[in-house]
Amino acid sequence: MEFTKSISEYIRAIKSIPGGVNSPVRAFKSVKLNPVFIEKGKGAYIYDIDGNSYIDLVSSWGPLILGHAKDEIVKAISEAAIKGTSYGAPTVIETEMAEMICSMVPSIEKVRMVSSGTEATMSAVRLARGYTGKDAIIKFIGNYHGHSDSFLIKAGSGALTFGLPDSPGVTKANAKDTLLAEYNNIESVKQLFENNKDNIAAVIVEPVAGNMGVVKPDANFLKELREITTANGALLIFDEVITGFRLAAGGAQEYYGVMPDLTTLGKIIGGGLPVGAYGGRRKIMEKLAPEGPVYQAGTLSGNPLAMAAGITMLRILKENKSIYSELERKATKLENGILENLRKTGVNAVINRVGSMMTLFFTEKEEIRTFDDAMTCDTSIYAKYFKMCLEAGIYCAPSQFEAMFVSDAQTDEDIENIIEANYNALSKL
Repeated sequence: MEFTKSISEYIRAIKSIPGGVNSPVRAFKSVKLNPVFIEKGKGAYIYDIDGNSYIDLVSSWGPLILGHAKDEIVKAISEAAIKGTSYGAPTVIETEMAEMICSMVPSIEKVRMVSSGTEATMSAVRLARGYTGKDAIIKFIGNYHGHSDSFLIKAGSGALTFGLPDSPGVTKANAKDTLLAEYNNIESVKQLFENNKDNIAAVIVEPVAGNMGVVKPDANFLKELREITTANGALLIFDEVITGFRLAAGGAQEYYGVMPDLTTLGKIIGGGLPVGAYGGRRKIMEKLAPEGPVYQAGTLSGNPLAMAAGITMLRILKENKSIYSELERKATKLENGILENLRKTGVNAVINRVGSMMTLFFTEKEEIRTFDDAMTCDTSIYAKYFKMCLEAGIYCAPSQFEAMFVSDAQTDEDIENIIEANYNALSKL
């Protein structure tokens, strides 16, 4: 494959954009390559500016569950844009979106729209503190909740990829109110509550970790979190920015049958446009201004283009529940194919999958269920694997510690092509 134009554009971008990218993981640093610049996407495929095409397993980091440029969503955006792109005033479609989310997500009785997942999580934590009158929050090492100061402490995603889990610029004052627990270690949570009696406002968790690679919750982990927070007068916040509407129509909370107090959403609810939301029990949400004293605002919150795209996406998912069984079938086929390839080639690796999310970890461990397990992975091997997949026309996440996403647009033939490329790459490692 030729990447001449992408290299040229990267050199140009570095002159005016820090690192040449607007989100660090896009720089391809951890896979030791220059980034590929994308021109367009349609269905299961993306196309770079050099004319190369790829089966897309990133799906814009999760939101494109129906594939790129879905006709119904493009039409909805176009029709909304003709009327205007932003008003800074209430619109009917915002209410329709809120009603749709409340009807689909089991724990949400009221919801507030924002413009990003980071904005959703930082606002949910502020609300939890305002509601409980307590200061501290518990987060899990390796979980990523956006780039708000409270969360950039032992974080996952790009912070993990770049080895910068504690970002310069995060003050000691911010850090002291963020308590760190170990994912899938309920005893670590109990100890924090014991050591910080009556001062913990909330526990925030990715119900399925997706930013240190896909890591499943242990059988009773989420249920025990629910019990501990209730017993201690703290709120349980599910960060479902990734899992919301991906694992099921009602997200991870429907999938696992555990109801949080607050839920943060993003990605899929924007249909590919910038968006976020947080919602929960009526009594808690009514503490938000203008009903209550906890302030949060945003000029572009509930933007009509994002609402038009998102409500179209959610309507398709709600009215076509078979999409989830098809995603499960395709993802199972992909997982089984990779497992068979690992057996044939003898490469040491583990694949974790929940629904249409999965990660191939290059490690000698037999399972990945904690942050420490994930840290045993050989990122240099992943970098070689990524390059071979890219050259074979498969676009994987440019980081060992991110998820692959199966989309409804991918066909059985696409899945078979991914499995073939996987085998060829594994055979050369």
